[in-house]
Amino acid sequence: MGNSLKIAIQGELGSNSHMATMAMLGNENGLGIIACNVSAEVVARVVAGDVDGAVLPIENSLHGSVAEHYDLLLEEPLRIDGESQMRIRHNVIAMPGVKLADVQRVMSHPVALSQCRKFLAAHPEFEVAPFYDTAGSVKHVMEAVLRDVAGIAPELAARQYGAEVLLAGVEDHALNFTRFHLIRREDAPRVAGDVDKVSLAFAVEHRPGTLVAALERLADAGVNLTKIESRPVPGSPWEYVFYVDVRFDSRERAEAAIGALGAHCRMVKVLGWYRAASV
Repeated sequence: MGNSLKIAIQGELGSNSHMATMAMLGNENGLGIIACNVSAEVVARVVAGDVDGAVLPIENSLHGSVAEHYDLLLEEPLRIDGESQMRIRHNVIAMPGVKLADVQRVMSHPVALSQCRKFLAAHPEFEVAPFYDTAGSVKHVMEAVLRDVAGIAPELAARQYGAEVLLAGVEDHALNFTRFHLIRREDAPRVAGDVDKVSLAFAVEHRPGTLVAALERLADAGVNLTKIESRPVPGSPWEYVFYVDVRFDSRERAEAAIGALGAHCRMVKVLGWYRAASV
């Protein structure tokens, strides 16, 4: 993708999305991270060409898929160009000099708080408050000079805002991973490289057996279905769009599978061809 990239993320600098972007694209001086309040703003910037791409979480190993991001991939002229997996570490972070005994309130994104239930249960003295972003909680603590409040966030947030980690690794499960997608405009130049995974969205006719027939076409083509997710179709009660990830060892075989799928579906959209991430 070249140098001097501008990549949009949802959340503040210092967030897990920020870390995933650096892991995926490097941390050179030419990489600019554009922090956005909501995912719709991220996508709007990509579609408008204000940024070169975006890095968005698509699935967490404990909490499942990010439904909004699947919807945006289907609705907007976007494609997936890559993916990464990152272990999620949660840390208690406060102003320099603050001790854990000084903390009366702990803030973070609700998903992060739910991933630290054992730690929070062991500290009933903490008032637990949801916040819009993990790194944003640390930014708020530092800007408001809150010496009795801590955020739960990645270690990068402490470095980003000059805070200190009071306690590292307070998440309930060590095997807590989030999968991120690198998103670009549908018409952006493609980057050369080997691919072994394709993401698809498809909708079948609303009658018995159509989903089974569609999935059989993928099986018959010899590709490996690694994920399936369903989302309701707005305005059509009890009808669904299905999102699938497919691994393959032959691009030609994968394309044949997509062609066969199309014969049994009223809509098929290829969301992106890319290299599967490894942990």
